[in-house]
Amino acid sequence: MKSALALVGITLLTGTSLVVTAASASAAPPAPTPPSLQAAADTALKTHTAAVRGSTKDAYAVYSSKTDSTGLGVTRYTRTYNGLRVYGGDLIIRTTKDGGFAGSSVGLAAPLSLDTSPAYAQSKARKAATAGFKGKVTSTGKPELFVDASSGTGRLAWETVVTGWAPDGQTPSKLHVIVDAGTGAAIGSYDEIEQVVGSGTGIYTGTVDVDATQSGSSYSLVDPSHGSGRTCDMGNRTSGTCATFTDADNVWGTGANSDRASAAVDAHYGAATTFDYFTNVHGRNGIFGNGTGVPSRVHYGSAYVNAFWDGAQMTYGDGEGNARPLVAIDVAGHEMSHGVTENVVPGGLTYSGESGGLNEATSDIFGNMVEFYADNATDPGDYDIGEKIDIFGTGEPLRYMYNPTLDGASHSCWSTSTRSVDVHYSSGVANHFFFNLAEGSGETEYGTSPLCGAASPVTGIGRDKAEKIWFRALDTYFVSNTAYVNTTTPANTARAYSLSAATDLYGLCSPEFKAVQSAWNSVNVAGTDNDDCVANNFSAAASPTSLSVDPGDSATTTLSTTVVAGEAEEVTFSATGLPAGVSVAFDPASVTAGGETTATISTTDAVGSGSYPLTLVATSPSVARTVTVTLTVNGLPGCDSSTVANLPIGDNTTIESTIVISGCEATPSTVSTVTVDIDHTWIGDLVVSLIAPDGTAYVLHNREGGSADNIKKTFPPVNLSGETANGAWKLRVQDAAAQDTGKLNSWGLTL
Repeated sequence: MKSALALVGITLLTGTSLVVTAASASAAPPAPTPPSLQAAADTALKTHTAAVRGSTKDAYAVYSSKTDSTGLGVTRYTRTYNGLRVYGGDLIIRTTKDGGFAGSSVGLAAPLSLDTSPAYAQSKARKAATAGFKGKVTSTGKPELFVDASSGTGRLAWETVVTGWAPDGQTPSKLHVIVDAGTGAAIGSYDEIEQVVGSGTGIYTGTVDVDATQSGSSYSLVDPSHGSGRTCDMGNRTSGTCATFTDADNVWGTGANSDRASAAVDAHYGAATTFDYFTNVHGRNGIFGNGTGVPSRVHYGSAYVNAFWDGAQMTYGDGEGNARPLVAIDVAGHEMSHGVTENVVPGGLTYSGESGGLNEATSDIFGNMVEFYADNATDPGDYDIGEKIDIFGTGEPLRYMYNPTLDGASHSCWSTSTRSVDVHYSSGVANHFFFNLAEGSGETEYGTSPLCGAASPVTGIGRDKAEKIWFRALDTYFVSNTAYVNTTTPANTARAYSLSAATDLYGLCSPEFKAVQSAWNSVNVAGTDNDDCVANNFSAAASPTSLSVDPGDSATTTLSTTVVAGEAEEVTFSATGLPAGVSVAFDPASVTAGGETTATISTTDAVGSGSYPLTLVATSPSVARTVTVTLTVNGLPGCDSSTVANLPIGDNTTIESTIVISGCEATPSTVSTVTVDIDHTWIGDLVVSLIAPDGTAYVLHNREGGSADNIKKTFPPVNLSGETANGAWKLRVQDAAAQDTGKLNSWGLTL
């Protein structure tokens, strides 16, 4: 069921109060009736708009909702902005048994704020999309104006769907082409058709039981036990009627490719086994979640070396020379798992970049778990993808989960380049993670899994636990643009969500939780997780973390909070380590974890020039989180400045204090001066240097003075004529010996 929901249109739930008199004091009040899942989610969305980066122009529609076995409510919403669809704007609201807010998943980094009037014409977008299609175009749809927020920030764009045939002439294509509606620049594209390349006797499965439907004296390959999924013969064509397989004795195939029913047995068996896997292992009612079976088309095309999922059905080619049909069980499980992903997450995990890699990895993971679930002696479970179909003619599989680099293209370890490779290759990072989580790193019976960098070895927790963690992360936490590493929305990552899933299933900081951490570390996907094992935990981050102001002015930073574990608690804000003349105000003063506040940092004219580390503190009843923001105060306009440092000088330590010169129009002099005020009981320990903005060091004091106390003097002349005046100047003080300590009180610079 889908229902429209605008922020201004949500009705808050109202409670009733009970006044207990003396006569009725012994009678317990009736327990309040929990709100319905829909009402609880709608209320949470209304109350926690900051947590989902909501704006006044946003409206929402329920995509799906359910309550899991623990009582957690999971409601997915799609989003529109000023009436336009927001790609990457989907979100999840999670609610407790009693209707309370339990957290959210969101892909936006900040509320949307953009002009929705396109400067680039719709007709130009359509023409460009058609011209860029590789293959034969059969039709081009009308471009849709929408908000592309797949990167976490919104921009106005046109999306055009071009339908046709890929260059091979046999693979159908529904190419979504996205261009900037302001400039016409290409943003990206993805194909809706997801491909592998990217009792009967089957070719790969051997003799297996298959469910068929009897009609009179004839049987047809229509499975009454699995949503009436049917298997049909395309007759080696790419279009036209697909004839459902029929048989007189209900004995299908011979295991030989020459019997067309042999490939049908594998496909029919694969569809039924995948259906059973998701139902029996994960509690999902088949691929689509509604009990409907999957149609399977075999013998598609001529010598077609591919198989694909088109959103509604499976299609299998017969391979090179029509001799190796692509109907192996892991291929079937892989492709139908695309159907699960796109029916769980609105529109699926975006099929490009890191989210596309996670999309492909999810299909690789579940495809192989289906193979293990089948427990078929003819095609036993392993962590290779497509090893039976022999696409390359070398006996090698398409991909290797235990060491993805063996295919020559996949990434085993995350790097910044992972987000820019083909999704079948960026999938390697999650595949490698999953293998290490299930089986462990190093030598295993399925292959040797290497570690990335200096990661510690991983001890596996077994397939049963690993597959449940991955499915729950997908089902309960992933949104369309979830990634491996996300700098704009750090909480929207597979690492964070799989840790939440492990917490839900096995407990916070359980061995399973720690194994997930270790497995992500092993593929170079780091994170700041719930290492302190707080039940109701959250993290905090500031953006930006560096601010620059003139004395008397102010600047702002956004302090955001993210639920890491447990329930979302109230978080209050404060600041410490403020120098004289600096103050911080928070608006709002408190939020529910998952929300954000704006910190306004103000200065007076009396604040000295320099850089100051400020500590912003977010405190809940369970834990306090700190974030450091560096505030740089510029000098007053002119060619001189000073600052009160008050920095301790410890034994054998080096300290630095900064002055920022701004608005100086003169060239530094050959006789510039530096005034220094240092308390120290043995100045022969000290080296004092002035560091110019370009890093050049000018030594002012080099361990002179022996046992004399304190340096309180002006150092002339200092020839700074080769330097640029404006910028950050530093005084560096090094204590080069033990026993005596001191303090830098203040210093000044005249250029």
